[in-house]
Amino acid sequence: MKSFYASCAALLLGAPVFAQTPIKMLPYPQTKKVDTVTTYFGTKVADPYRWLENDQAADTKNWVQEQNKVTQGYLTQIPYRDAIRKRLETLWNYEKYGAPYKEGKYTYFSKNSGLQSQSVVYRQLGSTGTPEVFLDPNTFSKSGTTSLAGLSFSKDGSLAAYQISEGGSDWRKVIVMKTADKSLVGDTLKDVKFSGLAWRGNDGFYYSSYDKPMAGSQLAGKTQIHKLFYHKLGTKQSTDKLVFGGDKTPRRYIGANLTEDERFLVINAANTTNGNELYIQDLSKPGSAIVQVVDNEKSNVSVLANVGSKLYLETDFNAPNNRVVTVDAANPKPANWKDLIPETKNVLNATTGGGKIFANYLKDATSLIEQYDMSGKKERSIALPSVGTAGGFGTKKEEKETYYTFTSYIYPPTIFKYDIATGKSTVYKKAGVQFDPSKFESKQVFYNSKDGTRVPMIITYKKGTVLNGKNPTLLYAYGGFNSSVTPGFSTSNIVLLENGGIYAVANLRGGGEYGEKWHAAGTKLQKQNVFDDFIAAGEYLIKNNYTSKDYLAISGASNGGLLVGAVMAQRPDLVKVAFPAVGVMDMLRYNQFTAGAGWAYDYGTAQDSKEMFDYLYKYSPVHALKPASYPATMVTTADHDDRVVPAHSFKFASKLQESQTGAAPVLIRIETNAGHGAGRSTAQVISEQTDKWSFMFQNMNVTPYQNN
Repeated sequence: MKSFYASCAALLLGAPVFAQTPIKMLPYPQTKKVDTVTTYFGTKVADPYRWLENDQAADTKNWVQEQNKVTQGYLTQIPYRDAIRKRLETLWNYEKYGAPYKEGKYTYFSKNSGLQSQSVVYRQLGSTGTPEVFLDPNTFSKSGTTSLAGLSFSKDGSLAAYQISEGGSDWRKVIVMKTADKSLVGDTLKDVKFSGLAWRGNDGFYYSSYDKPMAGSQLAGKTQIHKLFYHKLGTKQSTDKLVFGGDKTPRRYIGANLTEDERFLVINAANTTNGNELYIQDLSKPGSAIVQVVDNEKSNVSVLANVGSKLYLETDFNAPNNRVVTVDAANPKPANWKDLIPETKNVLNATTGGGKIFANYLKDATSLIEQYDMSGKKERSIALPSVGTAGGFGTKKEEKETYYTFTSYIYPPTIFKYDIATGKSTVYKKAGVQFDPSKFESKQVFYNSKDGTRVPMIITYKKGTVLNGKNPTLLYAYGGFNSSVTPGFSTSNIVLLENGGIYAVANLRGGGEYGEKWHAAGTKLQKQNVFDDFIAAGEYLIKNNYTSKDYLAISGASNGGLLVGAVMAQRPDLVKVAFPAVGVMDMLRYNQFTAGAGWAYDYGTAQDSKEMFDYLYKYSPVHALKPASYPATMVTTADHDDRVVPAHSFKFASKLQESQTGAAPVLIRIETNAGHGAGRSTAQVISEQTDKWSFMFQNMNVTPYQNN
């Protein structure tokens, strides 16, 4: 008998085959409406589904169960759903490695044997010792939904502190262990959130957290005032010293790290997700004060490294595409900064290692890497395998080699060992996924948005694909928070590509692909630019016959979920299928939950001004939906998402089910024991991807893996 893979390979689609199996829909749950009204600048806004914001209420829990029953009742009828699941399990079942790094006498790396729920941390002596398990997150819970969310070592490598996330929550626990025998040290720290762990010698470490909400929902409750603590090993968490933050210096986000020589404590403090204040403390001088370097949040700045009292900073202050500057810690104010690596037309993201600076530039959303010495002299451009994304390079100052990972939409992630002195790269670990890059192509195009702005998009498909307008196509984008979407391989996307499909990624304004100007052009009263860019991407794909309205799907998560929801409301005629995931859907109330108030730099708030309220009210997905024929939609969220609370998706799905005048289904898939996305088990990921592709193909009348 042929293997499943061989059978599928022999029967892959060259063109769509039309499905004939109708789906019998269960009726949508009767979602009650309550008479809740809020007045903004004289405008009364009804909010009939606000009761769904209470995730602890029995009514909400019953609603979730009833919605999942409808969704699973639909999905289980799709005849090729099991074939897609089996194909994904086969594709996923290969060894996956993380780049190695040295701590003390050991080299550490992560590995997943294939279908393990979570990747395991291994270690070996040097580069040739026999690997042994150091930390196995699969033992943290029976369900595999408790994940490793951070791992930090003391400078000598003798101690390690690791964070765990339960069910995908942003709230973490911290456990400390001796690396020699893996014995635990002290008590488990609880209620840690949005935090790194910065060791100071072997005595203790710095971490950040909020006061956990005591009343109401701990999932949705506001987290406003971040605090930086110092935890001394062997003492109770209740006695930890407050270092920065709190009522005297209230900030929503506070992060800390130490320079590699542990001389300087570096504190970043901010009220929004863009721009930060910067502080340093010279720990070599007992009792030294915390000194403010940057006293406003109008720019982004971080400390890359130091050589004695000389600080190396990366910043977009007076340089929207970023630059590296130096300054003496004794007089660190911006007036004293000196350019080391000046701003260029490409966006800079720098790291250090081996006594060098690695400048990772974005050139049209793809990587260009240059190596500099610490005096700012360029030593070389680093040759990459092709056009794609390179990440890594960071290592300790004394190391002679480092590692980086390279990937693209058709180049599975490959780890390279890099000789810092010679510039030679050698393959260290190559992905074993069943995928032949030579059979596919990935090309970058540029299209004009509504206002004429030139926007890049990368389109990937199987070689020889006929552009006849009938190719099932998934268009993905994000467009926010200065975040850049760069080429990256997706095992899940193989299902689309090998069935004659097309995967397209647009780099919209609001992201960071072209620096702070590009980001700012998609914020606040210019947010519509992001939606226009996305709509224009879909129109480009249709106009150039890659696909057509009947074969186009759009997808986005978090801020990208907002993107999909807004575009659906504005152009319900544009696409056949929509996947708004963990989206920010209620733009009038997003700042009332968890750390949402910190997103105001990008969005503005309904309380800012009448102009800002009117703008948000117009595009807010929950409020913009009107009776119309909408695309087939599968909203996705999770019950433990405490970043973008599931109420956003609950309210949007309810309004969309109410507003749908067409025949296309409107479903909401609510994952249990999962959060905003990070830390999900492999089984959860495969299950969601199975349902996504099944739903998309079904509603495009395309049958994948026929006769299997």
